[in-house]
Amino acid sequence: MTQLPLFQRRKVLAAGGLAAASLALPSAIAQQPKWPAKPIRIIVAFPPGGLTDAYARLYAEQLTAKFGIQAIVENKPGAGAILAIDAVAKSPADGYTLLMTTSGTVWQNRVLYNKLPYNLDKDLTPVAFYPSGPLIVGVPEKIGVRTFRELIAYAKQNPTNMGSYAPGAYPQMVADQTNRNEGTKIQTINYRGEAPMWVDLAGGQVQVAIGSYQSFATVQQRGVRAIGVTGSYRSPKLPDVPTLTEQGIEGRLVTLEGGLPVMAPAGTPEAVLQALSQVVVEGANTPRAAQLRETFAIPNKPKNLKETRADWERDVPVWIKLAVDLEIKLD
Repeated sequence: MTQLPLFQRRKVLAAGGLAAASLALPSAIAQQPKWPAKPIRIIVAFPPGGLTDAYARLYAEQLTAKFGIQAIVENKPGAGAILAIDAVAKSPADGYTLLMTTSGTVWQNRVLYNKLPYNLDKDLTPVAFYPSGPLIVGVPEKIGVRTFRELIAYAKQNPTNMGSYAPGAYPQMVADQTNRNEGTKIQTINYRGEAPMWVDLAGGQVQVAIGSYQSFATVQQRGVRAIGVTGSYRSPKLPDVPTLTEQGIEGRLVTLEGGLPVMAPAGTPEAVLQALSQVVVEGANTPRAAQLRETFAIPNKPKNLKETRADWERDVPVWIKLAVDLEIKLD
């Protein structure tokens, strides 16, 4: 029997290997597990009752309706959202564990803490972004303050505490910036979410708080007054309350609008990220989502994966620089 030269034998063997691989490829694809094939868990970094929890529960309903699987909301508050973020960061990157939190906890926390049990640059990836709308600056009516300028004057003469829904969150940054710019000594009292913060404000335990419209509205009839809103436009629910910028408060911080990102463990397949993001976008057009935005006075719809990534590149460095400049440290 005639034996082929070595180089021809190699060609035949290579061709046979390619043919075998091409035959095996469809089988390998077919064997990949279908997603989603089991419940999806959404871990919320705050307790029930606030905007983050409300959006997480809406998203869970939409995931269930879209994919026919159960989506479960698990509230895991504490340690400035570190507990919830850590749980997601250490979960498999398979699209079955997601995070809902505030932007500050995954943006400026990387410089507010000297040491975290995860790497915010490497361990998590954004999926979508829910805007929070203008945040309300509220005070007890009994202190006699009607504007933010009047609050500054009050704080120079009286002990003043600022309620914050999490350590290092936006309210604490506003308090620290005000202290630096105006010579006040506003102390920050950190809470595990918005609800207890607003309750204490209504009771006079703190003299000022900043948070979502809906949570503010729960105590508005209990002697709480709105004296301003953050961001670049007025709240649709409080059109007569001027922004802090309109009141002459300077600084980039008071014009910025944070939000509520949906995040997944880094390494989650791109197709899964796209599918998860698409549910957010499609769900924004439902009556249920429109009602939630109406309740919380949020005029803008959530952003898809591409838009969220673009915002991440543009806004995160700004928030980080503000936190660095304020020299806030939480550990």
